[in-house]
Amino acid sequence: MSKKKIKQAYEELAKNYNALIDHKPHNAYYDRPNTLSLLTDVKGKSILDAACGPGKYTQILISKEANVVGFDISPQMIKYAKERNHNSATFFVHDLTKPLKTLNDESFDIVLCALAMHYIEDWNTTIQEFYRVLKPNGHLVISIEHPFFEYIYFKSTRYFDIEPVQCTWSGFGNPIEIHSYRRSLHECIMPLTNNGFYIDKLIEPKPLKEFEKLDPKHYKELNEFPAFMCIRAIKKPKT
Repeated sequence: MSKKKIKQAYEELAKNYNALIDHKPHNAYYDRPNTLSLLTDVKGKSILDAACGPGKYTQILISKEANVVGFDISPQMIKYAKERNHNSATFFVHDLTKPLKTLNDESFDIVLCALAMHYIEDWNTTIQEFYRVLKPNGHLVISIEHPFFEYIYFKSTRYFDIEPVQCTWSGFGNPIEIHSYRRSLHECIMPLTNNGFYIDKLIEPKPLKEFEKLDPKHYKELNEFPAFMCIRAIKKPKT
């Protein structure tokens, strides 16, 4: 699967994504509150917002007096992240699958990566880089699409494979084809535990009540079966 397709999709989505992200139900009242619940007190902490999109997470973290650096593969998303945060954070364009050569070892207290890992076929290099830039006992917090949900949604017959999948998003204006990778629960956990982390907490989230007013159908569904999964992993010291 071409990275160009993923980047192109987000370049096309960027304007509407940025305009809707504050109150889009799956983001505002499902992903964000549950993912943010895994962050400890962030005041004064150095946080890397990996695949930051239009910088909504950064905006929230800065309001809590964190120091944030963010990156995204989409230049348009970075443009909106800078505008949203009024130059109060550092942003740059970067591919999540590539080494973070401009960032020093052990320079962040927290790495946050929300709803982006499913665009990567092999997680190992990315997780190794997150480990490198985290301080000892630093936290990695990720949200991902739930592997059981994806297996059903994409009608897969090969649970244990990492397989390219695609769907059409219609909630951000014109329908747009989104390419990603579906994987097993094992392939969500082992890249973390094999690369220096231990799982501290895992959430199969439920939506907030505000979700119901905007999208009662999916509110009901998400209270019956999770679509996302949120994980907090702690960097183990090297032995």
